[in-house]
Order: sequence, then structure tokens, then C-alpha cells
Amino acid sequence: MEGADAAVIDWLLAGDPAVRWQTRRDLLDEPPALWAADRAQVALTGWGAQLLAQQDPAGTWGGGLYSPKWISTTYTLLTLRHLGLPPDNAQAQEGCMLLLEKGFYRDGGINFFKSYKFSETCVTGMVLALLSYFQCRDERVPQIVTHLLGQQMEDGGWNCERPRGATHGSFHTTLSVLEALHEYVQLAPDGASAVQTAVDRAHEFLWQHRLYRSHRTGQVADPDLIRIFFPPRWRYDFLRALDYFQAVNAPADDRMTDAVQLLLSKQTPDGRWKQGTNWAGQVFFYMEKVGQPGRWNTLRGLRVLRWWRRSEIRTRARVKNVSPSGGMSE
Repeated sequence: MEGADAAVIDWLLAGDPAVRWQTRRDLLDEPPALWAADRAQVALTGWGAQLLAQQDPAGTWGGGLYSPKWISTTYTLLTLRHLGLPPDNAQAQEGCMLLLEKGFYRDGGINFFKSYKFSETCVTGMVLALLSYFQCRDERVPQIVTHLLGQQMEDGGWNCERPRGATHGSFHTTLSVLEALHEYVQLAPDGASAVQTAVDRAHEFLWQHRLYRSHRTGQVADPDLIRIFFPPRWRYDFLRALDYFQAVNAPADDRMTDAVQLLLSKQTPDGRWKQGTNWAGQVFFYMEKVGQPGRWNTLRGLRVLRWWRRSEIRTRARVKNVSPSGGMSE
């Protein structure tokens, strides 16, 4: 397999069904017919089945919509989305409808907080990602998209603190919204053109920051941004950003080179990546051990590198075929 040792691939394939099916799709280029059975197993065995079993009779997880962290409905469904639970799963769809019914706010976004008189942009992005991934075809979903587009800031990012006076985009909020818009256009391809300008501006925002640096000083904006851990919860990190760009098959912009080199520096000699320290909070269970080789980080790291190398090749080919005058070379 391109860019990975066969032993690492075998190790990934020996893991949970969620890791197996994504390894087959993203690293082995197998057609859906070969990984569909593994994907279906996410709901039946392993981590996915364990999370689904925690749903309570009310249809929620952890007894709440957004809290307690990290066992609430929102965060459990976010993890199930990362696992690749089949989108037509009835339990997940029930949970999504509760988020929509209880959270849809008069300004068109999502608000779970009684003290807020406005929708929270980061939460709105996360919920839109869930509604779109789990195929909620409700008329309020496009309204949420419109709300988010209206919240984009002048620098191209989004920030949940904007109603309180923030003037600069947030790494965390921007990526949550970008992931949501990507999921939305999978659900509603006809809506792609309406969001593309906003997406392009947000990509530029992250590229100007080289995915984790201050655009003013060039220094690491926050040490937490260069940690790698799974699941990410609401937190941004450079690997989550790179994984987003590979998911949308973005061009290999040179301003991501620094982040790719950082990813390579964290790879262990045996071709894997370790599980980082988890964020404090309640969990139903831990999927992987901190400090030990982690299948999630290894899978994500390998598919990022695979995309990056292929994207670089495409970029070089385009440059080679365009003459200095702007015409096509022979």
C-alpha cells in the first residue's frame, strides 16, 4: 500500500469495524462492495454498538442534549459520525431529531442554553454536521446553513464569541462549520454553489494561519493545537484540520506543508502514531490507551499523507502544463 507498511495495514484491519472499513476505503481503495459489511458491523459490534447501547428511553444519551460532556447526545452522535455509523441508523436519526426539535432557535441556528439570546455558532456547526450526515431532510436544515453563512466573519473564519465582541475567527468554530458544510453538500448537492464562496474564504483563513500558527507572529497559536487525540470533541487540532482537507480533496496548498511536516515528526519508527491525552470529562469508555499506538491517529495520519502526496502530484502536473504566458505547454 502506498506510503504504509503492510504490517501497519494488517494491524489496522485487526481493529474495530469502524477502523477496518475506513482503512479499506481510504488506504486500500477498495470498492464499497468490499467494505460495506464492515461498516454495517459498526452498529452491531465494537465501539459503535457500545455507544448505541447507551441511548436512554427518551432517545438521548447521558440524559442531556449537549451536556454532560462527553456523554451527551451531541457528543455521542459526533463520535458515531467519526466511526462511520451507517447514516440511516434509526437510533442516531432519533437523537438528531431531538437535537433539532429542542435546539432550533428563532434566529435560524441552534441554541441549547437558556441564558443565551442567540444561537451558539460552534454548536450550530456540530449539529448541522450531524443532521446532514444522518440524513435529516427537514426544512429547517437549509435555514441553519443560511444562519451559519450569515455568521462568517470578515477574515473568513467563524467564532462563537462573535456576539460578545470577538473580531477574529476561531480555529475551533471555523473547522466545525467547515465540516458541517461539507456534510451538508453531501446531503443536498444542489446547495453546493451557495456555500462555496464561504468555504473558500474559510480555507484561506486556515491556510493563512498554516493550520495552527498565529498570522501575526508565526508562532504556535496554542500548544493544544499541535496535540493529536481522538475523538476531538469540539476541539481543533492540526490533524483534524488536515483530515478535513483530505476529506474534501483540497489542493496541496504550500501553506499546509508545515502541518504535514509536523505530522511526519510525530510518526513513530514503526509507522504509527500514538494516542494523545484525552480531554477531561465523563466518557462511556475509552477507545484507546493514551501514549500507546492508536489506530485512529494512525489511520488518519496515513490517509492524510496519501492525499497530500497525490495532491502534490496533481498540483505539479497542472503547473507543468501551464506556460509562463498562461497558455498550455506542449
